[in-house]
Amino acid sequence: MRRFRTALLVMPLLLAGCTGATEADPTGGPAADDAATDAAEPAQQPASWIYQLSGYEDDGLEALVAAPHDAAVIDLARDGGEDYFTADEITALKDSGKTVYAYFTMGSIETYRPEHPAVADTDMVLNQWGDWPDEYFVKYWDQRWWDLVMQPRLDQAMTAGFDGVYLDVPNAYEEIDLALVPGETRESLAQKMVDLVIAVDAYAGESLAVLPQNSPELREYPGYLDAVDGIGIEELFFLNADEPCDHDWCAENLDHTRAIRDAGKLVLAVDYAAEAANTAAACERYETEGFAGAVAGVDLDTVYEPCP
Repeated sequence: MRRFRTALLVMPLLLAGCTGATEADPTGGPAADDAATDAAEPAQQPASWIYQLSGYEDDGLEALVAAPHDAAVIDLARDGGEDYFTADEITALKDSGKTVYAYFTMGSIETYRPEHPAVADTDMVLNQWGDWPDEYFVKYWDQRWWDLVMQPRLDQAMTAGFDGVYLDVPNAYEEIDLALVPGETRESLAQKMVDLVIAVDAYAGESLAVLPQNSPELREYPGYLDAVDGIGIEELFFLNADEPCDHDWCAENLDHTRAIRDAGKLVLAVDYAAEAANTAAACERYETEGFAGAVAGVDLDTVYEPCP
């Protein structure tokens, strides 16, 4: 089973869019420059965070309550379906000293989600996502996507008392088959994703912090940085699993993530590694960069130790 990922005033926003490593550095990534090292930490930057999307012990959050981390990202529902975490459960997790974010996707629909039948009964479902047979990209700019999925999920997160939402698959704009959306371009789809992030922020107001996961390059679009409180970012230093991230896009993602940090935003970084040396290297990079970091197994189905 794959891991659960990797109002009328609001919707006009949606429609408007219609450096080299040292020899001792096993991450293979560029070292932080002086400006990055000296950058002020974002407000309320946690020292550590836990990312668990399935495998909750006894279907509850007691193990996470006992964990020493300062923030937690969990699925909106304990089973990825309709069994939503309750306000009492989220309150207990918050009372343990953690800021708690609700995970769900914004650019795709999984077949096991309760909204899937209604979405599948429309023309919003697009191409299937590669290695994830249960997941399909969608027309995330469509009013019906907001009505059927985004607004109800935001309402559920607010009802349960989450501090914020952790929104996966903004990279849908890069993965949608353009043949299925005549007239669209990567640029237009990117703008529509930014419009959706802005709409989420407008609807959530002061009730929920907004953290998209990945696609840090969207920071270059007007309004994006004002709409987000931070970003979740995967695989800055290690790919799944234990493979140093030394592609050109790794350096590009790091540069964009540094810019988001320097704008005063929270950064929750996660790398997938198991070897002790790689875990230590990633944790050292997080400290140098001023990111809240986590090193986890890619299935995100267990409680792991925070960086020292």
